[in-house]
Amino acid sequence: MSRPLILTALFLAIAVAPTSPLAEPTPLAAPIDQGQMLLAQAPTQPRGRVRIQGRDREEPVPLPAPVGLQVDIRQQMRTFIQSISTFARRYNRDFSIITHGALELLIKRDVVDSTRISPARTYMRSIDGVMVDGLFFGDKIFGEPIADEFRARNLRLTDMARDNGLSVFVMDFATDRKTIDESNRLNRDRGYISTAVHAPLAELGSLPPYPPRPFGENSKSILSMKDVSTFAYITNSAAIGRETEFVMKMHETNHDLLIVDVLNGRKPLSKRAVETLKYKKIGTKRLVYAIANIGTAASFQYYWKPTWREGSPGWVNAPVRGDPDRYHVQFWRPEWQRIITGDTKSYIYGLVALGFDGVILEGMEEAYRFLETGGEEQEETPAATTTAPAPAPTPAPTAPR
Repeated sequence: MSRPLILTALFLAIAVAPTSPLAEPTPLAAPIDQGQMLLAQAPTQPRGRVRIQGRDREEPVPLPAPVGLQVDIRQQMRTFIQSISTFARRYNRDFSIITHGALELLIKRDVVDSTRISPARTYMRSIDGVMVDGLFFGDKIFGEPIADEFRARNLRLTDMARDNGLSVFVMDFATDRKTIDESNRLNRDRGYISTAVHAPLAELGSLPPYPPRPFGENSKSILSMKDVSTFAYITNSAAIGRETEFVMKMHETNHDLLIVDVLNGRKPLSKRAVETLKYKKIGTKRLVYAIANIGTAASFQYYWKPTWREGSPGWVNAPVRGDPDRYHVQFWRPEWQRIITGDTKSYIYGLVALGFDGVILEGMEEAYRFLETGGEEQEETPAATTTAPAPAPTPAPTAPR
């Protein structure tokens, strides 16, 4: 074989070699300082280089996808979540993974006949629970019952999750006492863990005024998710106060599980704060989970660089409608996945290092629906969700990993 042909073959072999979805962990350079979060260390994002005809190109040249090759965007998301689970449990084998929304990931549809579905068992075994908003009472018209078709569709999926050993967490929306009582009864009867929130989730900065003490309050120490009967969800802890004030107010509660944003205002919670949150008012232990959005990139997060904008880097897509500080991302790209779960400077590692017991993964449904519709954001309606067939696999924008 001539030298040019050998070089060409070698280049193609390197270019198409599969990349590992999960980098091997690297040892810590130094012990974790008390109260200092590794999330504050922005991961290095090396720009790839490909040498063509003696010249360096800054970005790798994507290989053209073979004719007919398509990417199942939802399967790409399942694989991403599975890699997060594997990575986190290298450092804490009991670290819990709960997915918020995206119930469709629990099932796979036949590529030929979309009416034929089967459970995504490998995916379900990689997570510990699912969380759903507005299962019985929604926020579109706050506190109103969910349409029958929409509710029935979601109940089929949450029941399947429960029957496959996953915990099911429900956040209904209500302020009326009668509605809150009814929500608690309906969820309890199905074996779900529920709470009724009194405001939109994005700025939830207080606990529900009713009931004054959570349904199912207990004095037990909570050692695993299977022991959880009650939970509280806080996305805006700064509305409650600075770190110390927020932590002490949460310490005055007896919820089995606290779910919080890792940021308190501009700063991440300290390791000491997370440890304090793990104790109920009565002194027994509980679990504390952090919230992580893996489907959009936020310009207020530690990893965001001042030069980033839509289209630069190439995996950053359009801003999220109604939230211009967040951007859709091509979540299957290794650059984004390294930020979330690549090494000891990644987001997930930072949560494990801070002492969180688990994570609530968010933004998945938002991400794959945006890509499936070709970049169009669509409001989900009960009719569209229950009667429309699953979208066809999306053509690969770049060669898949």
